[in-house]
Amino acid sequence: MKKVFLFFLLVIVTLNFIWANTGKRPLTVDDSLNIIKVRDIQLSPEGKRIFYGLRKLDWPKNDYKNTYFMCDSDGKNKKIFLREGLKATRFKFSPDGNYLSFISKADKKSQIFLIPVDGGEAQKLTKHAVDVKDYMWQHDSNAIIFRAEEARTSEEQKEYELGADAIFIDEAPNGRENVRFSRLCCFDLMTKKETVIYGGNLVISDFDVSRDGKRIVFVGRPDIRTNYPFLAELFTINIDGTDFLQITKNKGPENNPKWSPNGKTILFHAPYLSAEKGKFDLHNGYFWTLDIETGKFRRLESQKQGENYGGISAWGPEGKYFYFNELHGTNTNLYRIHINTDTLEAMTGITGTLWTKSFSADMEKMAYTLQDYETPADLYVSDLRLENQVRITDANPWVRKEILLSSARTVQWKSKKDGLKIEGMFFLPGNYRKGNKVPMVVHIHGGPAGVVESLFRPLFHIYGGLGYAVLGPNYRGSTGYGDKVLRGLMSEVGDGEHADVMSGVDYVIKNFEVNPSQLAVRGWSWGGVSTGYLITHVHRFKAAMAGAGVYNWFAEVGPGFNFDVTLWYIGCNPWENPEKWTKSSAFYFAKNVKTPTLLIHGGADTTSSFNQSLMYFTALRDIGEIPVRYIKLPRQGHGIDEPRLQRTALVEEIRWFKKYVEGKDWQPAKRK
Repeated sequence: MKKVFLFFLLVIVTLNFIWANTGKRPLTVDDSLNIIKVRDIQLSPEGKRIFYGLRKLDWPKNDYKNTYFMCDSDGKNKKIFLREGLKATRFKFSPDGNYLSFISKADKKSQIFLIPVDGGEAQKLTKHAVDVKDYMWQHDSNAIIFRAEEARTSEEQKEYELGADAIFIDEAPNGRENVRFSRLCCFDLMTKKETVIYGGNLVISDFDVSRDGKRIVFVGRPDIRTNYPFLAELFTINIDGTDFLQITKNKGPENNPKWSPNGKTILFHAPYLSAEKGKFDLHNGYFWTLDIETGKFRRLESQKQGENYGGISAWGPEGKYFYFNELHGTNTNLYRIHINTDTLEAMTGITGTLWTKSFSADMEKMAYTLQDYETPADLYVSDLRLENQVRITDANPWVRKEILLSSARTVQWKSKKDGLKIEGMFFLPGNYRKGNKVPMVVHIHGGPAGVVESLFRPLFHIYGGLGYAVLGPNYRGSTGYGDKVLRGLMSEVGDGEHADVMSGVDYVIKNFEVNPSQLAVRGWSWGGVSTGYLITHVHRFKAAMAGAGVYNWFAEVGPGFNFDVTLWYIGCNPWENPEKWTKSSAFYFAKNVKTPTLLIHGGADTTSSFNQSLMYFTALRDIGEIPVRYIKLPRQGHGIDEPRLQRTALVEEIRWFKKYVEGKDWQPAKRK
C-alpha cells in the first residue's frame, strides 16, 4: 500500500510539474460547455460581405445565446448586425445582395424578416396564417418561395386549441404526431401579395427554384411515418401552380434536388435501389441527373464515398461542375464532379474537417469552417482551392493558449472476424510520458453509419486531461469508407461491430502503453446499443456508460426509429425470425453482464424510446450482481440540449469511470 501511495503521489507531482512548466491545464467539463460555436454562415452573392453568428453559453438561463455579426470578406469592418438575443434561423442574402432575410417569431408564428445589409431595422415581410418552415429567393430578388403547413379554418383551429387534437397514427399526413400537408407559396415583394403554388396532399421537405423562376422541384412524401422514408419522391411544378408532375417512382429517398443554371437538368442525391428486393437498400448513394427534355436519368459513378457531409452543395455558374463536401476516412474536403465526363476532383486536401457553408454567386469565393482534433471550428473565406485565405473568427483562443490537449493519430487494424481493415482515431493524454501505462476509454460512435473523424471533440480532451487514452473505432457500418464497410454490419448486429472494436482494443494495447486492466467503454444512440450489447459478451471493461440505446428490439417496434434495423441490420421482422431479434437484444443476455453500468436517456426521446434504458436498468438491478444506475434527463430528446443536463450527464459519467476503473471518488470543480 505504501508503494502504491508513493507511486500515485509521484504521478500527481509529475502532472503538476508538467502543467506548471507548459503553462497549460487540462480541459474541464465546464470548459466544454463554454466553447463558442460559429454558425449561420452566409457569404454575400458578390463575395464582399460575410454574415455569421456566435453561439455562447447563457448559464443563468440554462440556454445558449446567439450574437450575429457582419463584416467585409477580408475580415475588416466587423460589427454586431442584429439585436442581441434574437432567435432566428434560415439566414439568406437576397440574390442582388441588398438584403439579409431570416425566419423569426412574430405574434407566436414564424415569419420571414428582411433587413438591409447597409443597416436599418429588420421588418416582418410575411403575415402567413401559420409558421413559415423554409424559403428560397427567386433569382431576380423580386419574390420569395416559402414552405408552410396547410392552415386550419378558424373553427378547426379553435377546436384544436380546446383539445380536439387526437392523433390518427400513420393516417396521412400524420406519423406519430399531428402534421398538416405542405403548402408552397410565393410572396411577391413588389405587390406584397401571397399566392399558393402547391396545395396538394404531400409533405414537402427539400425544394429548389429554377434560375428563370418558372419552375420548382421538390421532395414530397404522402405522410411522415417514421419508418417509411423511402416513400419520398421528386416532383416539379410551375410557379403558377400548373403542370404538376411526379418525376420519380422508385421507392428510394431522394434529397437535395438542384436545378442546373440553364434549367435543363435536375441533379439530386439518392441511394442505389435493389431491384431484387424492390425496396430501399443500404448504400452511401449517388448523385443523379435528370434531363428535363428527354426524361432520362443518369447515375454519376465518380461520387460514392459518402453523402454530402456537413456543408452545402451547388452547381458552378456555367453548369459544368457540381461542388460538395465529402468525408474520406477521417477527413472532410471540398470536391467537384465534372458532369459531362463524370470525373471527381478534390478541390482541397486538408487533414481535418472543412465544411463549406456558402459560396459567392460566381463560385470564386467560399465561406467555410475549419477544424481538426485539436482545433475548434472557426470561420474562413478564400477561393475554392484555399488560396488567399482570410480567417474571420478566432472564437476560442483560450483553447490554444491555455489547454493541454491530447495528441491524436489515425490507426488501422484488421478485424479478427474476417480480416476487414478497420480505421479509427487514438488519443493519448497531453501529459503522456513513455513508460506510463494509462487507462483507456473506448468510444463507440452512433449511427451506426456515424464516424469518428478529425474534428474537435471536447470529450476526448477532457478524458485526456484526466489521464485517459481514448480509442474511437470506425467499425463496419461506418460512413466515409465506401459501401463495403457501410454495408458490413448488415445481419451482423452485435457480432460484427464488436469484433472490430475489440480487435482495435487489442491493437492499441499491443502497440501503445495502455493498461489492459483499466478499460472503460461508452457510446450514445447506436453507440449505446453497441455498448449495452458488448458488455453482455465481453468482460474486460471495468465500467460502461450506455446512452440513448436500445436493448430490447422487440419493444422498440413502433415506439422508436427502426426501419433500418428491420431492413438492414437485423434484416427481418420480429414475427418472421424472433430468434434473430432475441440474439441482437442485450436485454435477453442481461444475466451475463459483469461490468458496472451507467445508463443515461432523454425523457422525451422518440428515436430510441426512453423506456429502453428503464427496462435494461430494471433487469440489471433485479439480477443484482453489478452496480447499475439510470439517469433520466427530463425534456431531452435523442440528444441533450440543456446545458445543466449536459453537465450532469458528463459529470456523472466521469464520476462512474473514475470510481470503477481507478477506484477513486472524483468530484468536479464547482462551476464559477
